[in-house]
This record gives sequence, structure tokens and C-alpha cells, in this order.
Amino acid sequence: MKKILPAEWAEQQFVQLTWPHTNTDWAEMLDEVNECFVNIAKEILKRENLLIVCINTDEIETFFNEEELANITFAEMQTNDTWARDHGGITVFEDGDPVIYDFTFNGWGMKFAANHDNMITRKLYAAGIFGDAKHKNCFDFILEGGSIESDGEGTVLTTAECLLSDNRNHLSEEDIEIKLKEYFGLKQVLWLNHGFLAGDDTDSHVDTLARLCDRSTIAYVKCEDPQDEHFQELRKMKKELRSFRTSDGRYFRLIALPMADEVYFEDERLPATYANFLIINGAVLVPTYNSPKDEIAKQQLQKAFPDREIVGINCLALIKQHGSLHCVTMQYPKYI
Repeated sequence: MKKILPAEWAEQQFVQLTWPHTNTDWAEMLDEVNECFVNIAKEILKRENLLIVCINTDEIETFFNEEELANITFAEMQTNDTWARDHGGITVFEDGDPVIYDFTFNGWGMKFAANHDNMITRKLYAAGIFGDAKHKNCFDFILEGGSIESDGEGTVLTTAECLLSDNRNHLSEEDIEIKLKEYFGLKQVLWLNHGFLAGDDTDSHVDTLARLCDRSTIAYVKCEDPQDEHFQELRKMKKELRSFRTSDGRYFRLIALPMADEVYFEDERLPATYANFLIINGAVLVPTYNSPKDEIAKQQLQKAFPDREIVGINCLALIKQHGSLHCVTMQYPKYI
């Protein structure tokens, strides 16, 4: 059987958002985070359809006009939190047919409750949200969407810190790699052993550090301040990236993204990063943080995506709960 794990830049059918509510960690800043979610949603809706998982459709509908609502599918269910990247389904094409892979989500290693979030994908499938796509039970393996980057041609980029953590699968690197190759039909797995962000709850998800932009381009976070706690690790990460090759043996073109200015909340440094962007049809949505570096990051990403509009969205609200724009979204490739 031929399996393909599509790249994020492949044409998309819709994007999933799982909306905040009063029983999530967002309760004390719900208005602030709602504004951010609405801004993300409206940019997506300019270009493709949107799936909103929420506990009360009536409340969320008020944020949108009739034209926008016509392109939104709502699915009401209980949720623990809002990180669709990690509890969302991962689409794989098996001999050309779409299958929604449903891996176990354990709250980033049992750090947070995930009993409701872990049920979302199978409930969406049962409700017919995925149309003709099949559902595959992958509950024997813990995997979050933010921990892997695919080029759509058999290469996955990931981090050892996350996939080999004791709070996930208790498997060796060799065994994890065998699993990934079996699930996704991969030719190679590129392992990053360096790189982190202070305040990150995910054990160094790759989508906070380095991102595949096309089959031969990686955008990565670069720290230029020797006094910054990230300087040495990110320099080592760059060295690793420079050693990687595409599946046909070429070195990757590397595009540096600035290290975001320090942001603190309740005396804790937050994991602000420009690498947490979302590729959608015709555009790239980039998290911004009210910093002069926002424009630098957008300019750098325009080099990686010359044919797409680069759109900045203020995500200072999101990083107060230790995530950003890519973390709250999950794209589903076009298969109808």
C-alpha cells in the first residue's frame, strides 16, 4: 500500500479550530482570546472552509456574518482545551484514498487533562464531518500534530526531545522511527536533538522551532543574542539543519526567522515564536507579538513563500497559555 502524509502546503479543504470556553484555562481572558480566534478564523474564511469545534454554537455564530457562516461547519461537543494541532486528526492518503488517522493525545505527557480532547476526532468522524474519508484507530501510539513536519514526499522532520520523552511512548528512537515509517510510508525521519523554547509545555514540538516550507526549504528560529538562554541550543540546531538532506540527496535551503522578543506573563517567559505559522490556500498566517521583529519575520517568510500572501495575526493572547497560531489549528487536505 502506498501511503502519503501530505505537506501543509498542499491544497486544503478546511481548517479546524477548537474554540475556547469558560471551562478551559482561557476563562479569565476569554474576551482577549476570542478576539484572536476570530481574527484567525476570518483570515481562513477568506480562502477556504472552516470547522469549528465548540460547546455552544449559538455563542460562536455571533462573531461572523452570513457570508462567513455559510462556509463554517460547527460541531458541538465537550472539550478540555483548544490545541487542535495536537488533538486533531492527521490525514494520510492510502493508495490515493483519504484516511483520518486518530492517534492518542495524552495532554503532552499527562501534563493536562485530555479526556474530552482525545475523543474529538472519532466524534467528528461519527458525525460525518470528514465525508468519504475513513477513520483509522491509532490509539496504540501517542502522537501530536505539532511534533512532526512532512514534505509530502516521504520525509518527516521531528525532535527527539518530544518523541523520545518518557511521558509518551516509552520506545527507542529506532522503534519510533519504524512506527512513523509504517504509519506514514516514509523514506526518512530527520531528528533534531537540539533546540527549545522557554515556557514550552510540549517538550519541544518541531513547529515551534523549524518548519518545512517546501520540499527543499526549512525556516528556523535563529537567536543572535549570546546572552539569551536559547543561544547555544538554537545554534546547535542550525548546525543539525545544515547537515540534513532531502530525500533525493540535496541540502536544504535554510531561512532564518528572528528569535521573538522576550514576552513575560506572571514572571514566566513565554514561548513566543515566528515558526508557529499556518500555511493555508494562498496565504501564510504568521503569529505576531507587537514587536519590530514582526515585520522581519514576515519578510523572511515571504522569501520561503513567494506566491502566497503573508498575513500577520497578533497572538500575544495565545502565548499566555504557552502556544501560538499553528498550535490552535489543524488543516485537512482537499480530498473531495
